[in-house]
Amino acid sequence: MPMIAAGDLDLAYAVAGPTDGPPVLLLHGWPDDASTWDGVVPALAAAGRRVIVPTLRGFGATRFREPTAPRTGNSAIHAMDMIALLDALGIDRFAVAGHDWGSNIAEALAVGWPERVERLAMLATPPRLGGMPTPSFEQAQRYWYHWFMATARGEEAVRRDPHGFAHVHWVNWAPAGWFDEATFRRIARSFDNPDWIDVTLHSYRSRWENAPFDPRSEWLETKIKATATLSLPALFIKGNEDGVTAPASFERVPSKFGGPFELVGLPGVGHFPQREAPEKVAALLVAFLAGARA
Repeated sequence: MPMIAAGDLDLAYAVAGPTDGPPVLLLHGWPDDASTWDGVVPALAAAGRRVIVPTLRGFGATRFREPTAPRTGNSAIHAMDMIALLDALGIDRFAVAGHDWGSNIAEALAVGWPERVERLAMLATPPRLGGMPTPSFEQAQRYWYHWFMATARGEEAVRRDPHGFAHVHWVNWAPAGWFDEATFRRIARSFDNPDWIDVTLHSYRSRWENAPFDPRSEWLETKIKATATLSLPALFIKGNEDGVTAPASFERVPSKFGGPFELVGLPGVGHFPQREAPEKVAALLVAFLAGARA
């Protein structure tokens, strides 16, 4: 996997498809890695797309270039990493699709650089446009791990057994039997990155104001909170059996988009649509990027 200097990072990324094809950036989520898109990339490349699949800060082979760089993980600082990557690759205009953390990073890119983002696809995790209200009791129960990580004992437990912490979410967030243990063990090697825990803790603590955002990204976090809707063509893909997001949270998604928009629910699929139903997700993205949807 090639590496490139991008802002604070030596950033690992994969590429596929023709070098002169329209670029599409695929962003993975948590707890996952860039291989989450392996079942989708071939169809996008075959459709003529130049596919860029980065490994986010704190995951896999990506490393901070300086030991003193803050190990932050809020969505806006991830978005700034992605702009540094695209600038290094000489890419101006692009489409973006993101899952989980990647969904909100993709949204942040559309807010911060609207002149560069042509189309936006979000998977599983709803947008944070307009700010994050206190969740309902039902959603707060599903977010138990957010609150757990905000405590000293929660942090201690995550540091003691990061793989076990990640595994419980794979079990709880999608229908039983959706993955095999060998696959999880392979993906979990990406969580052995020395910065994975710090980036994870900061990501969840900062979104609920239990830690400050990376100061360099405050302008973008403020802009996301002040932005009520986006008007670019957008697609939202969700699993109808998602174990982390309550159905009521998905009901509000269409109101966040003022332009061409489509929400697609996949029956029998949980929180990882691109892993659980890669053929369906690939077909949706190919059609969406070609302008046939949304």
